[in-house]
Amino acid sequence: MMTLKVNGADHQVDADPDTPLLYVLRDDLGLNAAKFGCGLGQCGSCTVIVDGKAVLSCVTPLVLLEGKQVTTLEGLGTVAAPAPIQRAFMEEQAAQCGYCIAGMMMRAQALLLRNPKPSDAQIRAELEPNLCRCGTHMRILRAVHRAISLMDTADATSDRSRR
Repeated sequence: MMTLKVNGADHQVDADPDTPLLYVLRDDLGLNAAKFGCGLGQCGSCTVIVDGKAVLSCVTPLVLLEGKQVTTLEGLGTVAAPAPIQRAFMEEQAAQCGYCIAGMMMRAQALLLRNPKPSDAQIRAELEPNLCRCGTHMRILRAVHRAISLMDTADATSDRSRR
């Protein structure tokens, strides 16, 4: 039995320490945004954030996560109050089939956590490990830029409210 911190809550998990995080998220915790794509860490559909870094959950064993904070797409926002990255992807209609989008959003979120003003080249490099077979790459890029604007607006609003 181990304690897994996911989306700000502690969960007692009774699984083999070598079990990939993806299986525990989906099967034990009911968090289904991260998808099983290839199971080999090659497509990015299973991307989550661990301690601020994008991680491929299909190849990350539980044993590496003790004491770390895992964030899934479900932990960013809600349907009623989506996080800026989620809102931006919806507004730009970045999803076609939707299979890759959770992983794309999580990888973009990890980038924006460490670099709130990335260049196009930095965004493209960050998203490169994630595959989109529908070809919505340009809408995804626009969505990341929109998220940056939404985050800037939210920051400016909170700065004004503190005064």
